[in-house]
Amino acid sequence: MTAMCDVAFLLLTFFILTAKPKTEDPVPIDIPKSSIQQPVPESDFLTISVGKQKAFFGTEGTDIRKQTLTQMGEIYKITFTPEELNRFSTIPSFGVPFNQLKQFIALTADQQKKYVQPGIPRDSVSNELFNWIREARKATVALHNTQLRIAIKGDSKEEYPVIKDVIGILQKQKVNKFSLITDLGAAPKK
Repeated sequence: MTAMCDVAFLLLTFFILTAKPKTEDPVPIDIPKSSIQQPVPESDFLTISVGKQKAFFGTEGTDIRKQTLTQMGEIYKITFTPEELNRFSTIPSFGVPFNQLKQFIALTADQQKKYVQPGIPRDSVSNELFNWIREARKATVALHNTQLRIAIKGDSKEEYPVIKDVIGILQKQKVNKFSLITDLGAAPKK
């Protein structure tokens, strides 16, 4: 019996330590229902969250986050310290313009959660979302030699033009294959 308890606690410990915590979205998103279930990949995955007419960017993998930020810094001529790169690599999702990113990175995790993020600009003048997606795709190919999988996670009550903007940005980069993240609902009745 003692050996059985040891095995049970070892298994419990293993599952607790290998579980991936659910990351919170920058804004509350009520995602639409779907009857098809496909798991979200653990790596080489980009999520564009859309809510309250704002776009938020998040990638899986600390190395991809660091490389993407470095490449974006080169485009906008802003350098980041190793500490800033490390802090940024722990942020799962964000929605601030690039010129406010250093201040956002400097905040503590609690302050970042409370900070009202204005969203990443996606207009034709300063299309930062386009650049973030492009640089994340380049970083994934350079680091992992694989294509970045992209998903859009949108609020079920979000207005169509915002989602249309995000899809248009993806199509400008010739990305016509992406996923839409939904909540699992009941299968349709026949």
